[in-house]
Amino acid sequence: MIEVQNRVPGTREENAAVAELPLLQVSQLKRYFDVSAPFLNRLIERQPVQILKAVDDVSFQICKGETFSLVGESGCGKSTVAKLVVGLYAPTGGSIAYEGVNIAGLGRKQIAPLRSRIQMIFQDPYSSLNPRWRVKDIIGEPIKAFGLIEGKDAIARRVEELLEYVKLTPEDGEKYPHEFSGGQRQRISIARVLASQPQFLVCDEPTSALDVSVQAQILNLMLDLQREFKLTYLFISHDLAVVYHISDRVGIMYLGRLVEVAPVKTLFGRPRHPYTRMLLEAIPDIEMTGKKRTAVGGEVPNPINPPPGCAFHPRCPLSNERCLTEIPVLKPIEDDTLVACFAVVK
Repeated sequence: MIEVQNRVPGTREENAAVAELPLLQVSQLKRYFDVSAPFLNRLIERQPVQILKAVDDVSFQICKGETFSLVGESGCGKSTVAKLVVGLYAPTGGSIAYEGVNIAGLGRKQIAPLRSRIQMIFQDPYSSLNPRWRVKDIIGEPIKAFGLIEGKDAIARRVEELLEYVKLTPEDGEKYPHEFSGGQRQRISIARVLASQPQFLVCDEPTSALDVSVQAQILNLMLDLQREFKLTYLFISHDLAVVYHISDRVGIMYLGRLVEVAPVKTLFGRPRHPYTRMLLEAIPDIEMTGKKRTAVGGEVPNPINPPPGCAFHPRCPLSNERCLTEIPVLKPIEDDTLVACFAVVK
C-alpha cells in the first residue's frame, strides 16, 4: 500500500481565483504518425498509406497550482501528449496555449524564452542523466544555460541548496549517476528540473520504474515541492493508486482520445464511462470486500486500423448501434465531469 500525504487545498477564495486562470489550455490537439512501409514496397505490394492517430482531438486545461493526470492503458497516447506539450513533438493539429500564448509548433528560437518555465521529468531516471557528468554539473547546467545565476561559487551554492531540497546532501554533488539507487537518481532529475525555476512540470510516469516504498517517497517529495514552489503538474501514469493520491483532476484516455475528465474523488467514487469503470474494477481488492467485479475484457484494437465509431465499442457492455458509426465527444454532466459516451450522455 502506498502511503502518501494528503493534498492541502487552498481556501475557497484561493481556489476560485486559481480556477479563473488556466495555465495550460490544450484544444483539439492531434498528432499523427506515418507508419507506412517504404514507398517502393508500397508500390510493388500495392499497400495503402498507413497513418497512426496517436493523439486525436484531445482538449483539456490545467489551472495554476493543480495536478492534472492522464491515465490509460499502454499505447493510449498519454506520453505523446506529454511530449507535445513540452515541444518534443510538433502537433499535426490543434493548439497548446501556455499563459494564453499558443506554443504549438513554435520554432526553437521562438519557444526558447519558455524553456525554463516548462520542464519534464522522464520515466527512466538513469537514461535521462549524463553518466559522464558529476551530479553537481548535471544540476548546474540549466542554471548556466538560462543565465539564472552568475559566478562559479554562487552556482555551486545553488546546486547544494537544490540537493538539499530533494533530500540529498551537498557531498552527493561530487558523485556520478551510477553511484545512486533508482529513487536517488529520480531525486537528482527533480533537482535538475528545479534548477531552471520552472512553473509547469510534465511528469511522464516518474515513479513507474521504482519500488512501491520509493514511489511513496518521490510522490511526497513532489507534493512538498509543489506547495513550496507553487508548481503545476501534468502527471502521466497507468498506476491508479498513484494517480488517486497526487491528482486534483484526472483525464482517462483510450486510443488517442479522452473519454472522461473529472475531479479525482468524483472519478474514483462515481466513474461514469464504461472504460473508467473497468479500469477501476481491475484494481486488486486488498480489503477483500467480496464486491462483484468485472475485469477489463478484450484487447485494445489495432491503433492503425481502429474500429469505426466509438473505438471502445468492441469491449463495451453498453454499446448500441449508434456507437458503431458515430464518435462520441466530451460533454459536461454533473459534478464538473466530462464524458464521451452515448450511453451516459444522451
